[in-house]
Formats: sequence, structure tokens, C-alpha cells
Amino acid sequence: MATVTIKDIQTITTQPAGSRLIIVKIITSEPGLYGLGCATFTQRYNAVVTAMEKHLKPFLIGRDVSRIEEIWQMGMVHSYWRNGPVLSNAISGADQALWDIKGKQAGMPVYELLGGKCREAAAVYGHAGGNSPEAVADSVRQFMENGYRYIRIQMGGYGGEASRIVKPEGAPDGAYFDPREYTQNMLRMIEHVRSEVGDEAELLHDIHERLHPIDAVKFAKEVEPFNLFFLEDPLAPEDLEWFENMRQQCCTPIAMGELFNNPREWQPLIAGRLIDFIRMHVSQMGGITPARHVAAFANMYGVRTAWHGPGDTSPVGHAANLHLDLWAPNFGIQEWCNFPEHVYEIFPGLPEVRNGYMYPSDKPGLGIDINEDLASKYPCQDEVEWWTQTRLPDGSPTRP
Repeated sequence: MATVTIKDIQTITTQPAGSRLIIVKIITSEPGLYGLGCATFTQRYNAVVTAMEKHLKPFLIGRDVSRIEEIWQMGMVHSYWRNGPVLSNAISGADQALWDIKGKQAGMPVYELLGGKCREAAAVYGHAGGNSPEAVADSVRQFMENGYRYIRIQMGGYGGEASRIVKPEGAPDGAYFDPREYTQNMLRMIEHVRSEVGDEAELLHDIHERLHPIDAVKFAKEVEPFNLFFLEDPLAPEDLEWFENMRQQCCTPIAMGELFNNPREWQPLIAGRLIDFIRMHVSQMGGITPARHVAAFANMYGVRTAWHGPGDTSPVGHAANLHLDLWAPNFGIQEWCNFPEHVYEIFPGLPEVRNGYMYPSDKPGLGIDINEDLASKYPCQDEVEWWTQTRLPDGSPTRP
């Protein structure tokens, strides 16, 4: 059989629903055979496009599409410096596209290539919110009526909406929040929602890495009575040593990894059994190839998967998440963002959620495609992000 090689690579950008998305399309030497992958780093999408077009594309052209592992390993070290979000997303786009191609060649969905299904569908969690505990409870009930059993609860967005911030004179503009008021408000909100819905729903909450480590430990301890399914990203990657303190203080389940790029960030947490769920952004860590290795590694330590799945994971990325979910014996839960209808038109084969479960299209490969003409009607808009310009009450920059 003739070797199938990479003939061309296209980098497609589109913004159909708020977040700037990057799709990598690998075109092969076999007529009509191509694959899609997600390379979405929405805050720095131009940098990823440049990395792919100017660096990875010349490196990949002419290579054998069957050698996915070798291409990933060589692509990661080819730049010498590695494990950064721009490079990892670019590599992920190529990696996912190659898995898509391999599935199409085999006539199988990617989950079959990984080892086959452990389940028919993946349970998902939705994002309930509001500006008051009562509004959040109402939002939770709506999700429950739509069949969701796992629901993340936030009030006033990440960090909440502070009412008593007193800024110093001349304080710069920014997305201000008060950590102390946040913890007080969120504890009241979580208590209220739990009292309203009882134990019928599994509740989750995302700190978004905004608290000082000692305050995050205290918060994890204080929410313990409300029996969360997990507390999401309580600490920043710079504060990993604090997970041991958190584990010693309470048994609140912990999910971590949204910002992780380097294996040295997740390896000690898994091996030390200091977290309960891994939730890396699959394109941020480099694609399906490293994600399946991490899932297998985590399975040995009883740590479950909960891959990052917001609106700034592209539909192609959500499809990749789902194939990992269906295969992994240690699947835990999948984040889901509820794309609007027109996104399904742009990405035929986008996984569907019914009664709280996500189902694949079961077509070969990742089972998803892109209508490039429709995608081009939603060009990416360049802007300076506002929500990531986060500040404490005195104006100090802090983590968003």
C-alpha cells in the first residue's frame, strides 16, 4: 500500500459564538482524505496561527500520516523549547487531525482506535448562574428540567460581583473583584442552592484560581458540608504544593488542570493522589496523544477525567474530548457549553447532548466536519481582552 503523506495544511479561524476558534485541516496525498483538529487558544489566536503556518507546517509537509506518536514527539522537541500554550495548541491541531485521518482510513471512530467504548455516552455538566442565590437556584432547576444531573453553579461570573470595593484615587480600569466578599457570597449561594434542590443534583463550583492559597484551603474546607461533586481549579499552577494542605484539611473533591501545559504540573498531583479529577484543556496540552497517556496514568491512581470544555474549546475539540470520554475507564464528567444552533450548521457532526449525556456521531474519525463557507461568515475579531485584566480592590493586578 502506498504511503499517505501530508500534502498541505490549512489553518481556519472563525468566531461564530463569542470565542475565537482555530481549526487545523490536514490535507493528504490521498484525494479527498483530510482531517480536522482543534488548536484553539482564543486569547492569542494569531500567535497559534503563525506557529502553525510558519513553523509546524513546513516541518510536517511530506510526513507519513500514520506515524502519529513519532510526529507528536518530534514536533514537541523540534523547537527545543517546549510545553508552552502557543506551541502545544498548534501541535494539538495537527495531532487531532492525524487521529481523525487514521479513523477515516480505518473506517472507525477514534474511540475504537483508543481501545473501544467503556460507555455509550458521556455525562456532562452545564453552567448555571445568576446574580443572586435565588437566581442561581432557578437556573439549576432549569438545567434539571432539561435532564442535567451535574451542574456547575456560579454567581456574578468568575470572582462574583463585589458591592463594597473602595478603590484608591487614580486606580486604573479593570475587572475588579474582592476575594473576601467572593468567599462569603459564594458560601451563601452554595448553601442556598443545596437547600433548594436537595441531593437531586450534583453541584460543582469553579474558584478559577483566584484566591490566595490559604484562603482556597479554607474555602474548600467550608464547602465540605454541601457535598460538591468537585471544587474546580482552587489553586493556580504556581501554588501546587498547597494541594497537600488542602487534602489534609478536608475531603472536598478537587478538579484541577485548566491552565496546565507542562507534564510536571499534573504528574505530582496525580501520583500524590492530591486531586480527584484532571481537567486539562486538551489542545493546551498538545492533543489526543498526550491526553490518552495522562488518562492512562491517572487511572492507575484512581484519578478521573473531566476535560476542559467551555466555549473556547472548538466543536472539533469537543468531539476529541468525547472520544477520550467514551474510551477512558476512569472517565468522570465532561464540561459542556451548549453551542447555539448555527454552530451545528458550521460544524456538522458536532456531538449532541440529550438528557444530560453527550453522544458522538459515530462516523469514522472524530465524526465532525466544517463548512468553510459558513465559517468564513464569522471572522475573528481582534480585541484586547477585558475580563483577564483582573484587579484586587486596591488596583493590584491578580490572576483572572
